[in-house]
Amino acid sequence: MPTPPTPLPPPAVEDLGRDPLPLRGRTALVTGASRRGGIGHAVARRLAAYGAGVYLHHHVPHDAAQPWGADPEGPEAVAASVREACGDPGARVVHGPGDLAAPDAPGRLLAEAAEALGGRLDILVANHALSGSDGPLDAVDAAMLDAHWAVNTRSVILLVQAYARLRAALPARTPGGRIVLMTSGQDLGGGMPEEVAYSLAKGALASATRTLATSLADLAVTVNAVNPGPVDTGYMTGDAYDAIAARFPAGRWGMPDDPARLIAWLATDEACWITGQVINSEGGVHR
Repeated sequence: MPTPPTPLPPPAVEDLGRDPLPLRGRTALVTGASRRGGIGHAVARRLAAYGAGVYLHHHVPHDAAQPWGADPEGPEAVAASVREACGDPGARVVHGPGDLAAPDAPGRLLAEAAEALGGRLDILVANHALSGSDGPLDAVDAAMLDAHWAVNTRSVILLVQAYARLRAALPARTPGGRIVLMTSGQDLGGGMPEEVAYSLAKGALASATRTLATSLADLAVTVNAVNPGPVDTGYMTGDAYDAIAARFPAGRWGMPDDPARLIAWLATDEACWITGQVINSEGGVHR
């Protein structure tokens, strides 16, 4: 019979405390971090506050075409806000553009981010998404489906692929590898019948999370997905906004820092035993 593995000893008392800078010395790429009112900005600030160096990806033309618009002061203002949150004064915060709809763009972005942060990338938060250009089943067409697949699914898988290849070049089982994907609760309640292309693309990411986690396990990389639920990023106002706020037990929408706290924690060593999970962080909203 095979010899059973030796149980790990319990942590020593001195290991039970919390490091105020649990990501010091590590680096992160956060995609879709182009507005100070967005989730990507909040995630980047949290990672920086925990000590990480951060590369902020942005695609301003996407936001400029949306009703909420681009950040009025541009990507440098977003980066400046993240720098203000840095817990480690030696950590770098840099930013760069990228239209991830192009097939070769994810690999180029990953390489650029790693080079800007010293040649290594520990954390990937794939927060970017294509919004709009969508509709209900009767209105959706091939162009809508292809556009959402290219940005919301294909580019994420290609980012993960490029990340895995970069991590494979490190010494075996180098710790600290973390990937967080973003879904949208498309599998909960009544789904998203008015955004068929978007929900299909995001659903594919949720479905792929466990497969990707298994694929990267031998690299000591965890892969999880987070559904942030309805988050106030400035895309809704008026009576519709109030109606959704009333669905939360707390009586308010989620704010960008609500999912950011979870995502930043998933990037730390405290979450090293959590992988292949789709985690809902949506304040108990009634659907």
